[in-house]
Formats: sequence, C-alpha cells, structure tokens
Amino acid sequence: MKFSELDATSWPALAPYLDTCLLPVTGLAGAESPDEMTERVAAAGAWLSPIERDFKGRTVTLPAYHYYDGSDRALQELTRMCGLFRQSGFRFVVLVTGVAGLLPDLAEADLILQPLQPGEQPEAGALRQAITDMWKGAAPATGSFRQIGQAQGE
Repeated sequence: MKFSELDATSWPALAPYLDTCLLPVTGLAGAESPDEMTERVAAAGAWLSPIERDFKGRTVTLPAYHYYDGSDRALQELTRMCGLFRQSGFRFVVLVTGVAGLLPDLAEADLILQPLQPGEQPEAGALRQAITDMWKGAAPATGSFRQIGQAQGE
C-alpha cells in the first residue's frame, strides 16, 4: 500500500499487518536538469513497482527520499530516518533505489535493493525472494543480503 491509502481510522487496524516500510531513494543532488530528475524518479519506481505489486498486503511505500547525494550528512539523515520508521512501528525497513551503488551498507536498514551496474533492470523474482528471505531472517543463497542485482547472478 502507499502511505496515501491509509488514514487515521484505518491505520490502527492495519498496522500489525503492514510491518514493512519501503523507502524509495531517488538520489538527487539538486543540480540535475528536469529530464535527469525524471529519469531518477522513474528508475526508483521501476525497482519499487514489483515489490509493491507482490506484497501489497504487508508493505507501506513511504514518500520518496529525493535528495540523497551520498555525503556523510545525507547518510546521517537517512540513518536517522530509518530509526524513526522503526520507532513509528515498522519492524522492517527496506531502501529501494534505481541508481547503481547509491546506497552503502546501512545497518539501520534491513534490506537495500539497488542495481549493481548502471542501467541494470530489476528482476521481479529476485526482488521477491530478497524480501521473503528478509522476513524469514535467512540470507539468500546467491550472496549479499543487502543488495540485489543481476551482477550477483540473480
């Protein structure tokens, strides 16, 4: 579900079932042209859409975190946000981006889904398996639990 589909009356009843938040991270720095911004947003959406479709009854897609440039300050803010999501009741925090290598390993996130190579397209089965493995507390057989991408053989 998207955050905008929930309201003050439905959230308390649904919260126990919607234990996983998805945070799209666009990776804008502020100097991009409008067409570059559009490409970044679309890339994050391409990686997010299969997860939203497959796990609608258990995940909540939060508003996108657009301006993340990889700086120490930006990383600190993203880390803080992940902690706040947990405090608000989410058991699992998943970061999703369409920019290869944008997000470093972040202990506060349970899973980071991002391409490993520029232009890599998401593979729905691998994304689905990564989320399922996260919920089971199992590491995927193909390698890194933090990043999913075809370069890992998925």
